[in-house]
Formats: sequence, C-alpha cells, structure tokens
Amino acid sequence: MSSKSDFKTNVMRILDKHKISYKHYTYADTNAISGVEVAAVLKQDPDMVFKTLVCCGKSKKYYVFMVPVAKELDLKKAAAAVNEKSVEMIHLKDLLPVTGYIHGGCSPIGMKKLFATVVDESALNFKTIIFSAGKIGYQVELSIDDLQKLVPLSLKPLTV
Repeated sequence: MSSKSDFKTNVMRILDKHKISYKHYTYADTNAISGVEVAAVLKQDPDMVFKTLVCCGKSKKYYVFMVPVAKELDLKKAAAAVNEKSVEMIHLKDLLPVTGYIHGGCSPIGMKKLFATVVDESALNFKTIIFSAGKIGYQVELSIDDLQKLVPLSLKPLTV
C-alpha cells in the first residue's frame, strides 16, 4: 500500500532534506484508527509498527516514547528510562501546542522542539520500524540508526 501520489508530509520533507531513505505508506482511504488496525491494513507485523506517545515528567520536562502499537507503555519503566520520579501522558489538549502534532498523527520527527526520545528496545528485533509520518493516514519506515540522525534517542524496555 505504498502511496503513488506526490503527497509529502513535513516528516517526509525532513527525511528528504537529510537524504535519509525511507518507505512511506498511506492508509488514509481506510477506516483504520488504532495502531493495530493500521498494521493490519499495511500488512505489517504490529511489533514493528510503533506509536509515538508524549509524556510529562515530575520535573515538568516533556519526553517522547515509542512503543509497538499492540503494547502499552509502562509508566514506571518510562520514568526510569528518563531518570524521572514519575511520568504521565500529557493531556490531549496539550499535544498540539507542545509538539505541533495532533492525536493519531504524532511523529518523533519534526516536533516543535527536540525532546528526549526513548524507543522500546524491541525495535532492535527489526531492520526498520514503521511510525507516523506526522499526519493521520501516513506512515514512514526507516531504521533506528537513521531515526537517530534526526532525533536524540535511546533504547530501553518500555512496555508492560
């Protein structure tokens, strides 16, 4: 289901600008809403399709966590991964002002600011991972090494 159109999200333009190769997918013409549904529509292993979650720590700093779509973020593990006493998901109303993205279209690439990003270590099981291209209906696929060229990230256990 690779898109044949010339449509580019901001994430794709950033990847192009940095000459980072990626695959892109669209599911905009489907009824897929959840990450698991998106993985199914794209005929991809849900373990290699990641959702991007934004949390706020006790220190009031923001953090980005990426976990497989079928898994849940363990807030205790997330807090430990960023050396915080605790972290909690940010309120939906704060997502756009903080990141520049809306719920369902949040990507670690191209946020308003660079936030510390932690990717679940299960990503190491795959050559590439798939995640939001910054707009609902669009996904990009690239390696962790390539993602790391744009986003300061670490790999830690994050799921329940």
